[in-house]
Amino acid sequence: MMLGFLRMWREWRASYLNGTAWMDWANQQISKVKSWAGVGQEGEEAQGPLAVEMMMFDNDRGFFGASKDVRSPRPPYVFLRVGQVVMERKGHRIGVVVSWDPEMRAPKEWIEKMHSEAPAAENTPHYKVLFNGPGPSSLLVAYLPQTQLERMTGMRPDIPTLENYFTHFDGERFALQPWLKQIFPEDETEDD
Repeated sequence: MMLGFLRMWREWRASYLNGTAWMDWANQQISKVKSWAGVGQEGEEAQGPLAVEMMMFDNDRGFFGASKDVRSPRPPYVFLRVGQVVMERKGHRIGVVVSWDPEMRAPKEWIEKMHSEAPAAENTPHYKVLFNGPGPSSLLVAYLPQTQLERMTGMRPDIPTLENYFTHFDGERFALQPWLKQIFPEDETEDD
C-alpha cells in the first residue's frame, strides 16, 4: 500500500508539480490557438505578413475589418451588427462583433490558406470578433464568415479591451463608442 502511494506521489509530482510539464501544456495550448487563428502553421513564423497583430490593429489596406471607411448604407445581407454577442459555431466560443466587411477583405495568402476548400466564403460578409483567450486577461481575435457565427442574446461576455469599443452593455448588446458609431452608423438601430 505504501509503495503504491509513493509511486502515485512521484507520478503526480512529475506531472502536476513539474514546471516543465506546465510549460509543455501551455505551449500546446498556444499552438492550438495559433492553429485556430491560422497563424504560424507549416513552419511559418507569426511575425510574417499574416501576423495576428494585423487582425487586431489598423492596417493600411483595411484587411480583417480594420478599414475606417463608413459602412453605410448597410447591405441587407449583412445580418450581424457591431456590438452583438455571437457564438462561433465550430468551437462554441462566445465573442463580440467589433467590425464587419460586406465581403472578405484579407491578404491573398491568408485567403488561400484559410479558405482553400471553401472559395465561396470570400463573397460572404465577414466579421472581426473578439473572444476570451486561454488566460483570464488574454484575448483572441478572429475574422469569420457570417456562416460560422450565431447571434446570442441576454449574455454579457467578459472580454478584455471591450471598453475600447463600447460604452456599456444594455442587456442585449454593447453600445458603440462614438468613434465606432461614425464607421458603423446604422449598427445601433435594429431592423424590425
